[in-house]
Amino acid sequence: MRVFTCQACGQLLYFENVRCENCGHALGYLPDWALISAIEPSQNGQWDALGANNHEYRFCKNRESGVCNWMVPAESSEAFCAACRYNQTIPDLSVPENAERWRRLEAAKHRLLYTLMRLHLPLANRQEDPKHGLAFNFLNDAPDPHGQRVMTGHDNGIITLAVKEADDAERESIRTRMGEPYRTLLGHFRHESGHHFWDLLVRNTGKLDSFRAAFGDERQDYAAALKAHYNSPPPVDWQQRFVSAYASAHPWEDFAETWAHYLHIIDTLETAQSFGIKVQPRPWRVTEQTATIDFDPHDAADIDQLIGAWLPLSFAVNSLNRSMGQADFYPFLLSQLAIGKLGYVHDLVHS
Repeated sequence: MRVFTCQACGQLLYFENVRCENCGHALGYLPDWALISAIEPSQNGQWDALGANNHEYRFCKNRESGVCNWMVPAESSEAFCAACRYNQTIPDLSVPENAERWRRLEAAKHRLLYTLMRLHLPLANRQEDPKHGLAFNFLNDAPDPHGQRVMTGHDNGIITLAVKEADDAERESIRTRMGEPYRTLLGHFRHESGHHFWDLLVRNTGKLDSFRAAFGDERQDYAAALKAHYNSPPPVDWQQRFVSAYASAHPWEDFAETWAHYLHIIDTLETAQSFGIKVQPRPWRVTEQTATIDFDPHDAADIDQLIGAWLPLSFAVNSLNRSMGQADFYPFLLSQLAIGKLGYVHDLVHS
């Protein structure tokens, strides 16, 4: 994600900021400008956006709950912003812990939508397309210990997230139990969006043959494939063929995992580009780990340009994390076959 600055004082801002800590201006994200803007009250009860030539906006209704900083154009009849209109079910706020969990879920969802919008992908919500539009359900497990457990997943445009995943301790417990190197809310959103965009961009679009050539035949029994994955170790050569062990379970999961990694790479490289990051390790002869990240990854010419910057950057940041005693920032190896699949996703997005 790009770096934002306050138009009133030049202070650097995070995507989630609602107030400038330097000058005190209220802030809001303008999705039509892809910009965090300082805002000032207007004479008619709206807000003038300094970053948008003083166009008028109002707050998303979910700002009242402290979970959204996106703005709605003043002339719009919508109560919710372009991100919150995808919500179909929010967490049960009668559960005290759910207010903070919802805030974390929304922070990850808003970051996902930022990237999808920047890539100009089709993003109809359920009101605009009742059959195939995108929607989110944030659900709690049944209170009865023997009752139904919510499974994070996707079904025909509806992405369900288990609210418990927003609890750090619970999510880390699941990650450890399942032997995963990486498990985050943003990772869940990116993965499940991959299933949605497979439906939109691959199924019934004439691209199934090229998909099967890259990922395999998705017509194999999905339930049986997942059962086999959870009951036995992944293939011994999975690192030579997939971005993750879970990707080896079924071609649909291979695509969704590859899609998620593509979004990881795009978003992180945009952040690096905004900070003007250049990777040039000593000794200087290590030229394959050198990169100057001076391009917009959303407009990258091909996957080679992205990977040429990503490998040096991820190696550098992994090294920084290890210096702090933290786990690797990007705990994955990208084989040539995995990079080829990332190239398929890149070409699909840009088609």
